[in-house]
Amino acid sequence: MARYRDANCKLCRREGMKLFLKGNRCVTDKCAFERRGYAPGQHGQTGRRKGSEYGFQLREKQKIRRIYGVLEKQFRNYFAEAARLKGITGDNLLILLECRLDNLAYRLGFAPSRKSARQLVLHRHFTVNDKIVDIPSYQVKPGDLMKVREKSRTIDIIHSSMKEVGKVYDYPWLRLDKAKMEGELLERPKRLDIPVTVQEQMVVELYSK
Repeated sequence: MARYRDANCKLCRREGMKLFLKGNRCVTDKCAFERRGYAPGQHGQTGRRKGSEYGFQLREKQKIRRIYGVLEKQFRNYFAEAARLKGITGDNLLILLECRLDNLAYRLGFAPSRKSARQLVLHRHFTVNDKIVDIPSYQVKPGDLMKVREKSRTIDIIHSSMKEVGKVYDYPWLRLDKAKMEGELLERPKRLDIPVTVQEQMVVELYSK
């Protein structure tokens, strides 16, 4: 399965913002973006040329791709599906990405980052409606119940992540039962409730050319 293998911190530095790809490390002084807030590479500290309209649109697309950990072909498929749905294409795109199983496992606090959540899903540590699901891109529907499997509840990365749940953003479209280590998607999130700082309309303009 294709996946990004290089340093995650380089992605944050390239996009000029924290993408929170490494969990709790991103909110400490150890965060590479805090120590080196310039772009990676030998010309990173010399400043950047004035960007073009296409360049800004491309950067917004890359931000969204990297935040949710999807590759180019998969992202194009999400955009095509978002365009077919009723409503605003940009909003639909983010909603589809938010409803991925690996993202919801991260939002619920079962994993410290989306990358960790993806790995845990692949290793069959979660169930949806009492059935094991090992596909990170699985689209969770409103009313679906996500659980940490009984035998997986003592795994260090899950256990330590759950301790931090009370410190994270409260998501109105999710219900979490911390004691049972289960969560439910109450409804599809609205754009205003999705805490992702991107300009998705620029992606729509990029693909509309």
